[in-house]
Amino acid sequence: MGTYLNPGNDEFYNAVKKSKIYVDKTELLKFTNSVLCGEQKDICVSRPRRFGKSMTANMLVAYYSKGCESKELFDGLKVAEEQGYEEHLNKYNVIHINMIDFLSRAESMDGLIDYMQRRLLWDIKKEYSDVDCFDWNDLVDVLETIYIEKKQSFVIIIDEWDCIFRKYPDNILVGVNYAVGKDGDGEFKRHKCRIEKMSV
Repeated sequence: MGTYLNPGNDEFYNAVKKSKIYVDKTELLKFTNSVLCGEQKDICVSRPRRFGKSMTANMLVAYYSKGCESKELFDGLKVAEEQGYEEHLNKYNVIHINMIDFLSRAESMDGLIDYMQRRLLWDIKKEYSDVDCFDWNDLVDVLETIYIEKKQSFVIIIDEWDCIFRKYPDNILVGVNYAVGKDGDGEFKRHKCRIEKMSV
């Protein structure tokens, strides 16, 4: 269990078990499970401030991450009523990024991307030091190599993704990143992943 790779369920546990008010939104997991390995697997939740996006991100981490055991946490919630809800429970490598964590550590968009990739790679290398990766400084190469060698896919959850647009209004960050699941024939598929900056 790392800081960004396969984090635990503490944040969601505190919300469900220790808060006086908790609104059960776990039915969203029925939808995410239905698209997890399909063409619509890339999901963007765009809602106003205070809508509960961070809480939803923490819920997704707690549900999918291999870094924790969450069955007891979810058993009393609405998703537990869904047939087969345990099929995806704590079965995936999850990378959980809160962009605000990186925003204060860089003076530029390039610096933010560089620091974020180095920090993620540090977490990943600790877990996958046995993987023979061509370039341990290239996040794309590392994720692809792990996927190919280990047949392990990643669920990537990015919270506060829009804060970079406020901080760097003259740049647009385009991220296409996924390596999830099997195709219709049950064969593992290799997917592309890249992060690039475009000036406006």
